[in-house]
Amino acid sequence: MLSPFPLGRPARMAVMASGRGTNLEALLEAFPPKNPWGEVVLVLSDNPEAYALRRASRRGVEAVAIPWRGRKAFEGEALGLLEARGVDLVLLAGFMRLLSPAFVEPWYGRLLNIHPSLLPAYPGLRVHARVLEAGERETGSTVHFVDQGMDTGPIVLQGRVPVLPGDTPETLERRVLFLEHRLYPRAVRLVLSGLAFPPGEGLKALLGEAWPRFQEFAPGEKPLYLRAVALLSAWGLGHLVPAALLGQGGDWVRGAFLAAHLLAEDHPALRQELSELSREVRLRAEDALRRVESPL
Repeated sequence: MLSPFPLGRPARMAVMASGRGTNLEALLEAFPPKNPWGEVVLVLSDNPEAYALRRASRRGVEAVAIPWRGRKAFEGEALGLLEARGVDLVLLAGFMRLLSPAFVEPWYGRLLNIHPSLLPAYPGLRVHARVLEAGERETGSTVHFVDQGMDTGPIVLQGRVPVLPGDTPETLERRVLFLEHRLYPRAVRLVLSGLAFPPGEGLKALLGEAWPRFQEFAPGEKPLYLRAVALLSAWGLGHLVPAALLGQGGDWVRGAFLAAHLLAEDHPALRQELSELSREVRLRAEDALRRVESPL
C-alpha cells in the first residue's frame, strides 16, 4: 500500500502549535466540523500562553496545553491524547520542538509540518533573514512529512513567492505566511486523498526497474512523480508506473503528469494541454483536480 489514505470517512486531525497559530487558523477555516475531508478535533501546545489555544477554544475545538517538563513527559502525554481522540493525521503548525524518534516513528506518513523556505534550502530558524542575507530572488514554503531530522522529511507540496528589492524579514514573513495559509490546507487534501505519501517499500516494489531512476530525482521533484504514480494507481493503471518514470506510457501517463503539475499549481498552458487529450483521460484527470481543489 502506497498510503494509509484515503480513509473512506472524514479524517480526525490534531494540530500542534507553540505560538500565534495563524496556520492553525487557516486549517480550522479549511476543515470545520462536518467537512467531508475531515476536521480538526484537537489542538496541543507546549506553551500554555500560546494564542493558538485561544483560537481553537473560540471555535469550540478541544485545546490542551502540556507544559514542557522535558521531551519524554510531553510526548507521552501527547501520544496518549492522540490515541484517546482517535486522531488520524497530525499537523505541526509553528510547533517549536524537535520530536523524538519514539514519537515520529508510529506517526510517520501521518505527521506533517510546514516550513517557511523552499526545502531543502534554509532549514531551521531565522529563515527570512538568511534568505535576504544570501541575496535570493525567490523563496517560499514547504509542507513535508516529518521524519527524525530537522526539516528533512519528504516534501508534499511547495509554493513560491518573489523576494523584492527593499524586503525585510518582516515583509518577507508576511508574504510567505499569506502563501502558507493556502498551501497547507491544499497539502492536507493531497495527503487525505492518497496523492501524497512518503516513499517506502510499496513504492519500490511498484517501480521495479525504475526505482533507481526515482532515487536520482531532487527532493523538490519527487512529489510530482509521486502524485503521477498515485493517480495512475488510482486509475487502475499501476502497470504503467515503471514506464512513466522512464518517460514512456502514452496519453494516460501524460494526463497523469499534467494533473500532477496542476494539483500543485494552476497553469493555463497545462490546462490547455489537458483539454486536448482523449475524453476518457481528460475526465479522469479533471475529476482528480476537482476533488483536491474543492474545499468541500
